[in-house]
Amino acid sequence: MPTHGSLTKAGKVRGQTPKVEGKVRKSRSPRVKSKRLFKTRIVLN
Repeated sequence: MPTHGSLTKAGKVRGQTPKVEGKVRKSRSPRVKSKRLFKTRIVLN
């Protein structure tokens, strides 16, 4: 079965892109979280 590209070039673009650190995200308080879940579960459906 023919391949679509040589395996020597695998991961080339990912290796070239600069590393970006992820944001530190603070989780919401349980009250806000449960309210949002309630909205999506009951109101929107």
